[in-house]
Amino acid sequence: MKNKVNEINKPKPIGITDTTFRDGHQSLLATRMKVDDMLPIAQKMDEIGFHSMEVWGGATFDTCMRFLNEDPWERLRKLRHHIKKTKLQMLLRGQNLVGYRHYADDVVESFVKKAIDNGIDIIRIFDALNDVRNMAKAMDVTKKEGGHIQATISYTISPFHNLEYYVKQGQTLRDMGADSICIKDMAGIITPYAAYDLVKALKEKVQLPVQFHCHYTSGMASMVYLKAVEAGADVLDCAISPFALSTSQPAIETMVAGLADTDFATGLDLDKLSEVAEYFKKVRGHYKQFDVADGQVDVNVLRYQIPGGMISNFISQLQQQNALDKLPKVLEEVPRVRADFGYPPLVTPSSQIVGAQAVLNVLVGERYKMASNETKSYMKGLYGQPPAPINEEVRKKIIGEEIPITGRPADFLKPQMDEARKEIGFYAETEEDVLSYALFPQVAKTFLEERLAAKTKVDYTLVGSDQNVNSYPV
Repeated sequence: MKNKVNEINKPKPIGITDTTFRDGHQSLLATRMKVDDMLPIAQKMDEIGFHSMEVWGGATFDTCMRFLNEDPWERLRKLRHHIKKTKLQMLLRGQNLVGYRHYADDVVESFVKKAIDNGIDIIRIFDALNDVRNMAKAMDVTKKEGGHIQATISYTISPFHNLEYYVKQGQTLRDMGADSICIKDMAGIITPYAAYDLVKALKEKVQLPVQFHCHYTSGMASMVYLKAVEAGADVLDCAISPFALSTSQPAIETMVAGLADTDFATGLDLDKLSEVAEYFKKVRGHYKQFDVADGQVDVNVLRYQIPGGMISNFISQLQQQNALDKLPKVLEEVPRVRADFGYPPLVTPSSQIVGAQAVLNVLVGERYKMASNETKSYMKGLYGQPPAPINEEVRKKIIGEEIPITGRPADFLKPQMDEARKEIGFYAETEEDVLSYALFPQVAKTFLEERLAAKTKVDYTLVGSDQNVNSYPV
């Protein structure tokens, strides 16, 4: 007999979004998986029946150029060519796009359009501060271009974040044109019953499909997903088992088995999933030098609300300064900095800003005696409006008497695409190349220069042989 436990909504099959090609390897392998390790299994994954596959966005964009010598746009086109049935999904940081600062509206408009043109169906749009003004442009363009807007609530815990706050956020996003809502628990700190209450409230008061994205860092994510399902969640983010758990998402196979023989059964075939898992077991072994996961639950995320990736960054930074013994003080400083900053959710780029400032405070020995450029920009309002008031004494110590802006940060930015076209010149073969440069000028210029050099290089070792020089690749 099927288990009928949902008292809020009529039980229904649960959709699964596979995150292996994006957040799975971003969380566990420093975003280093190459497209050549994705393509051999892509068609088999396309046959599984996922709600969608998250394959692009987040840190994958700059990592392609910075470390893998890949064109991120070409990666997307290749995946779209191999994945014909399943919707492709990406993560977009609102006005930050796939970068770490705000870009002008013309860059946002061109990027979203080209993302959809190259194969993206669903764009998950979030803002690190939950400032909806930073999401509006990307949402408008996604709607105009026929994409699915998955507007996102970045989940965190603070004296200012409660159920009312999140429901109001969901209602605002609905009114802005969202097609679905994602609850993004990047730190893995939501509890099962808090998840139940949040999903129930969103389903009742926002009345849009709800997708849940939770990291396994604290060890609670599978319990969270079960309670979210019982409350009416529609889709869950999971990764194939070799790329699951730790700081990644729950395993697909576990969720499929756990929901089998209930009214929430996913309908996915465990035998087919097992074949995919066997493939990725071998793939993960190719990246041992980047494999940062130890498979253990990290209780610090519950004590300090710090995502696992932040802690590994702290260790690296402190080791470079020969100050690893100061890690406990840094972990204690992060919540204090976050409170001073108006309790931003710790997600890119706010996590980097808060984390770097906490390290500075500890290493210098005096709070805010030194501040990063990003911290100064944050205090000037250039990242948007924090969820709660900023500590004005701290702000004054960092930027003096300068008056912060209160408007939408992008309104203060001049158009950037024409200037980018001029600067990158003949190295850019397409509008996508111009966008790569507009987002990451130094990284993209190096990548595009090397690409052109590779195309025009003549293998002089063949000169004088029977081969025709005119047949050499150019």
